[in-house]
Amino acid sequence: MVLTSAQAKIASDIHRFRVVNCGRRFGKTTLAIWEMIGKAVAKDGVKVAYIANTYQQARDIAWQDLKKATLPIASNTNESRLELEIRTIHGGTSFIYLRGWESVETLRGQRFDFLVLDEVASMKEFWLHWQEVLRPTLTDTKGEALFISTPKGYNHFYDLFNLREKDTDYASFHFTTYDNPHVPPEEVDKAKQELPEDRFAQEYLASFRKASGLVYKEFDRAKHVQVIEEDKIRRTERILGVDFGYTNPTGVLTIDHDYDDHYWIRKEWYKTGKTNPEVIEYTRSESSNAVYPDPAEPDRIEEMRRARLNTREVSKDVEAGIDAVRELFKQGRIHIDPSCVNLISELEMYHYEEKKPDKNEPETPVKEYDHLCDALRYALFMNAKKKRGGVSVYKPLAK
Repeated sequence: MVLTSAQAKIASDIHRFRVVNCGRRFGKTTLAIWEMIGKAVAKDGVKVAYIANTYQQARDIAWQDLKKATLPIASNTNESRLELEIRTIHGGTSFIYLRGWESVETLRGQRFDFLVLDEVASMKEFWLHWQEVLRPTLTDTKGEALFISTPKGYNHFYDLFNLREKDTDYASFHFTTYDNPHVPPEEVDKAKQELPEDRFAQEYLASFRKASGLVYKEFDRAKHVQVIEEDKIRRTERILGVDFGYTNPTGVLTIDHDYDDHYWIRKEWYKTGKTNPEVIEYTRSESSNAVYPDPAEPDRIEEMRRARLNTREVSKDVEAGIDAVRELFKQGRIHIDPSCVNLISELEMYHYEEKKPDKNEPETPVKEYDHLCDALRYALFMNAKKKRGGVSVYKPLAK
């Protein structure tokens, strides 16, 4: 197999973690397949995993091509589990596994030499699972990873792409669909004529653009994200927003409110598999004046009250809460520490459905990328309301 010049540039790089931001039909799956085979045949006992967003996508995208490419060297093929055992150049065997991000927790505690993560921009709760599940699987082996994706707004993939500025283990690459010589350029030009400018720039030129239909479109990293120094905040109170979870993450935000009516989001807690006693223990450790918990969990709220946490009532009016938070963003009254990577990612992904709702039907956000966004809304909307005897301090934005 002859790689294109762009693919060869990525394959020849020796950084431990390589991040590839590329346009559609760039040839990322072909690159991933030959990288996995190269790693697996070079040494006995190597374990390689390819992870797509779902198990079915892993099968549809890579399985047939991988089987075909390894046919001369495959010693065992498991169709149901999407696993290959292949012969190495030393006479032993190595293993390639295909998995889905939806079951990434099943990889916890395993050991790998090389990981390929495909379509990273669409992987939910990326930092949580990368840091707690996948990164440790590479520790014993000093393993490597290849992250490949087309961008999807300024989300976690944007941050991953820019890690090269902070960590010398990372290298980043940017290629467009035009960089694949096997795709006729006139086809790409035709797509440019047919698609909206931002959509074409994102999908074909791999340009980071704001996602469409964002709930918090007023959020701007340049304006709202800054390093927060606690001793410089003239704090009047500390409040917590809590969104309960277990299989999905529990999200807790620590927010300092100052004399100038600004909110400083200093810290996030974003964990899966946490019981209510563990959530209570954490919230108590933050020494807050008030806790604003998810109103959909009355039993868990009652447990918090019995534990003597100062829980406050939270409105179930999602639309009004969103409007209040949007206005706070618009007025520049929200400040977020850059360590709150999951909150920042959610704010840049939390969106409404693309279809237009009935004019009498309120817009409802899609139920994803919302754990910390909900925690933010609980705390800020209700804290603002209490200042005026139940009437929000901040006038809702016009629709």
